[in-house]
Amino acid sequence: MKILQTDIYKLSIPMHPFTIATGTMHAAQNIFIRIHTDAGYYGVGECSAFPMIVGETQATCFEMAKDFAALWKGKAAENIEERMNELHAFTAFNATIKSAFDMALYDLAAKKAGQPLYQYLGGKKKDIETDLTIGIDTPENMAARAIQFMENGVRIIKIKLGKNVREDVERVKQIRAAVGEDIQLRIDANQGWDFDTALDALCDMDPYHVQFCEQPMRRWDDHKLPLLRKESPVKIMADESVFDHHDAARLIRAHACDYINIKFAKSGGILEAIEIDKCAKQHDIPCMMGGMLESRVALSAFAHFALAHDNIIFHDMDTCLLGHKTDPVTGGVQYKGYFLEIPDTPGLGADVDETFLQQCEKITV
Repeated sequence: MKILQTDIYKLSIPMHPFTIATGTMHAAQNIFIRIHTDAGYYGVGECSAFPMIVGETQATCFEMAKDFAALWKGKAAENIEERMNELHAFTAFNATIKSAFDMALYDLAAKKAGQPLYQYLGGKKKDIETDLTIGIDTPENMAARAIQFMENGVRIIKIKLGKNVREDVERVKQIRAAVGEDIQLRIDANQGWDFDTALDALCDMDPYHVQFCEQPMRRWDDHKLPLLRKESPVKIMADESVFDHHDAARLIRAHACDYINIKFAKSGGILEAIEIDKCAKQHDIPCMMGGMLESRVALSAFAHFALAHDNIIFHDMDTCLLGHKTDPVTGGVQYKGYFLEIPDTPGLGADVDETFLQQCEKITV
């Protein structure tokens, strides 16, 4: 199955503003690709640039995608590890755009096998229930938003924090008071605290029964995570501190986290995500499947991956529910309330509507 050419699109999806500790996003700045082969079908991949976390933008992803496409032209699509090693040898980092190319190869492999991707990866159907995230706002507005979520059937709420520690505690306090004890609450500081404020905040939040805290401190404070984990009444999930399985092994050896959040935009795609999950599973560290601001193309890949890995017990797969004003995707994963359903079509089972793509900047390499 030889690669003939690659279509590269700037897939910009307008959004209602969404705020986290590191900034506010007004649009999903994504890249969508189709890798065409001599087998008569193509594989699709998508990534979502989140510069304040991964250091990539839609523009940098678009430029790197041209080089990646040229590098792979005429080569075998089946040799996923070899193809990805070529990208790693060509350039360091750039995990976000690498993940789109990785995804397209796995889509092709599963299509060739005539299987949905989760089956190709050795998985089977199971329930996937996502949380729904509240962006940073005033405590009162966030509590009101949480009530709306609950009334719409949300059972797990993720709360973005990290701007002001005293206000953060008040945010959690008011949300818990608003939704009662039956709703699961988890929090994400997105590196917004230092050690002292993190410890103060997590201790003060103990009465509000928080399931876990994602990434309380900057990744350069990873050496302080073991002590924070020991002293905190709230369990710690590493997110921005884990890009690859080497990061995962480092934190696990240091007893620095209870859980790990896997995102393709950090790992560079499925191939490396498998290694992260394997490392975590060997040390009894459960994982969460997360994302940035991807459409249902990449979301489908997340769901397939989660179905194939039993160590993933948490699902933060609300990327398309975080203010996307349009859904350009055909096929793929569907939300049934806050449960995700995957079709049994070969590969990812998702694509992007041609009419929408006609509005997008495109190049073919």
